[in-house]
Amino acid sequence: MHLVPTRAHGVIDYGSGLLLIALPWLLGFADRGLPQWLCLLLGFGLLLVSLLTDYELGAARLIPMPAHLAFDALGGAFFAASPWLFGFADRVWLPFLVVGAFEVIMALITQRAPSDEPALA
Repeated sequence: MHLVPTRAHGVIDYGSGLLLIALPWLLGFADRGLPQWLCLLLGFGLLLVSLLTDYELGAARLIPMPAHLAFDALGGAFFAASPWLFGFADRVWLPFLVVGAFEVIMALITQRAPSDEPALA
């Protein structure tokens, strides 16, 4: 079930990337620790992949949409599990779980081809 058009996914990508970058300061864990760096890494990574994705809001359009969605799913699963993988769940875990699960769900429900791509006959 692919409910989300790629254009909407692009808007969500850029917003999510910026939110991830700001999250440590918004939620009070900007102490140069691993949780902060993971947010920055995934946020900037998401922005970079979005700029390089072959969809309506991509600048270079080098990464196929299915590969982008795989990055979203894997990155989201990693982000959701990271508080327990790296042992900081006693400090902060809920935003990692929520954002990670959101990324995985978006990857599963987004269309696989941009709407400006010619339809196959």
